[in-house]
Amino acid sequence: MILVITVIIVALVFEYINGFHDTAISIATSVSTKILTPRQAVMLAATCNLAGALVGVSVATTIGKGLVDTDFITMRTIVCALVSAILWNLLTWWLGLPSSSSHALIGGLCGAALATAKGNWHVIRWSVTNPDTGKIEGLWHKVIVPMFTSPILGILLGFLIMGLLLFCLQKFTPRLINAVFGKLQLVSASWMGFSHGTNDAQKTMGIIALILFTATKDGTFTYLPSWLQFLHTPEFKIAFWVKLSCALTMAAGTTAGGWRIIRTLGHKMVRLQPIHGFAAQTTAAGIIHLASHWGIPLSTTQVMSATIMGVGATKRLSAVKWGLVGTIVWAWVLTLPITALVAFWLRKICIVAGF
Repeated sequence: MILVITVIIVALVFEYINGFHDTAISIATSVSTKILTPRQAVMLAATCNLAGALVGVSVATTIGKGLVDTDFITMRTIVCALVSAILWNLLTWWLGLPSSSSHALIGGLCGAALATAKGNWHVIRWSVTNPDTGKIEGLWHKVIVPMFTSPILGILLGFLIMGLLLFCLQKFTPRLINAVFGKLQLVSASWMGFSHGTNDAQKTMGIIALILFTATKDGTFTYLPSWLQFLHTPEFKIAFWVKLSCALTMAAGTTAGGWRIIRTLGHKMVRLQPIHGFAAQTTAAGIIHLASHWGIPLSTTQVMSATIMGVGATKRLSAVKWGLVGTIVWAWVLTLPITALVAFWLRKICIVAGF
């Protein structure tokens, strides 16, 4: 029981770090365009993240039971996955790189599960058919394919939407455009924060639901006192208290801010005006919202970074600092394999140590 509670706390620590690590996603452009002060932007993002986190469970279900075989999941598997993801998030935050918390968690879960299954690759659900919907799901369709297609889509749509706005508004003065889109950016920032909550917060919900399901399955909750019966989870489901605790934890993490990543996205990559911020946030929010509806644990970091690249490229291609972009892309590519490898060896060490 103590182990279960400890793992839940570790999951919430990951959620908190996810909040301040990914704060920059929804507020970087608002801060860089000086529409909001950092404090105002953080509070707006926290509020919208909280609201978004309480909506839907599709992404949580994918994380909890759609990527690995739950028969091989133990408390130790989950804690190794979480520790690996936390370490990667802290490292990339320190370096100011907008890496994917989602892929860090998924990589950690797959690596730890593979070690638990003694190298049996069938523990990872690469491609499976959902018996309820008849749709093909699994790591390949829900994670790998979107990992490559979503940034491309973000760049293209960001470029097209920004280009369309510039074409339609070419007769208006820059002063008027800045004034109008300064107000509209408040709307786009709110939607971006809400969409971020619907996708990112749900990942930890799925992990906690998996913890409860695993503990019930292995008999840990057999003799629970009456006041703890709400923990008993014979079927995988996302209880309301799990949603609320994850939502509040992410909101708390968001208020802590992530200024290193904000500087990278909002200042170093490309200089932005309010219209650029609006176009980037609106494009990213739309893609993320659609992915959440389909239960795809998307990298919100990748999408937002990509839309900023696409929008910035409408100025001129040289306006985007492509050297920095290359560094960010490497962080994206390495997240899954590195976190999987770290989690794999953490779990191996636990097995050897008899833990």
